[in-house]
Amino acid sequence: MSNIKIKSIEMYHPANKMTNTFYINWYKEKGIDVTSLLENVLGRNERYIINEPNENALTMAISAAKKVLEKEGLSGKDIDVLYFATSTPESLLPSNAMQIHQAIGGGNHTLAMDINANCSGMLVAIENASRYMQANPHVSRSLIVGADSLSLISSPEDPITYANFGDSACAVILEKTEEETGFVDAIYATDTTDVNALSFPVGGGAKFITSENPNIYIKELAPPVDTIPKTLNLIDTLLSKHGMTMKNIDVICPSQFVKRNIERVREHYDMKEEQLIFVGDKYGYTGVTSPLLALYNGITTGKIKRGDTILFYTIATGHLIIAMIFHY
Repeated sequence: MSNIKIKSIEMYHPANKMTNTFYINWYKEKGIDVTSLLENVLGRNERYIINEPNENALTMAISAAKKVLEKEGLSGKDIDVLYFATSTPESLLPSNAMQIHQAIGGGNHTLAMDINANCSGMLVAIENASRYMQANPHVSRSLIVGADSLSLISSPEDPITYANFGDSACAVILEKTEEETGFVDAIYATDTTDVNALSFPVGGGAKFITSENPNIYIKELAPPVDTIPKTLNLIDTLLSKHGMTMKNIDVICPSQFVKRNIERVREHYDMKEEQLIFVGDKYGYTGVTSPLLALYNGITTGKIKRGDTILFYTIATGHLIIAMIFHY
């Protein structure tokens, strides 16, 4: 069976950079001190926020897709499978993936579809594409694009979203190879006990469309639960399945939602600080692209090199947890 490797990755973010100072002052006027939350818990410093009326998840996705294709000297017709992962689609009809396909000049043979697994979406798309490529002899190359414009649906009254989230897109090319490298495995843990912890659109899509005064922001309906114990158990299960331990992992590209949680994972496995890549201080929490921004940063800074074994993990609201191993 052929292996599936990460050929290339690129990213895009808006030009508008916002620092903690703005959000600290914003909430200070409301009598709320978010300094410790941003700096000590979430680990934020900067984030890139959409402020152009024509910019959104789809436009960012197209920019990232074009960048990675140009980087590798490829055209849209070289892509056999195109998946677009997002929690903030720009349209339902047609699919966003079809619009990306048009923008990059995709071929008639290309499968193009949207995936919504919330914050786990891009890793889910990579896992599904990898297995599909292994099973289908006619598929050689996939383009996985992810983008979220979470700032557009974040309530200014809620610092966990408004002061936390950033906007970005990532595009990854997966390629079939006979090299001893690439996708190893991925597993999931799904626990819908708190499936409505976060809700958007509030009241459901039908009411959102027909209501004269729809609630346009994400709403927290229940306090967040601690998902780290389940995440650690999932990681241990995946490693054990392949006769591995954390000593076989060179780098972890984790969810960037809470820096303190990343530190808990690092301490649990007694790993070096540089082995868990944190970029949430630079980009904020970007949803579906979160662990891929860590990958991009690791590659561009030299922390990740060809031959390294990477563990990805991230968590979607609900909760859907995915852990995945790749030989880069």
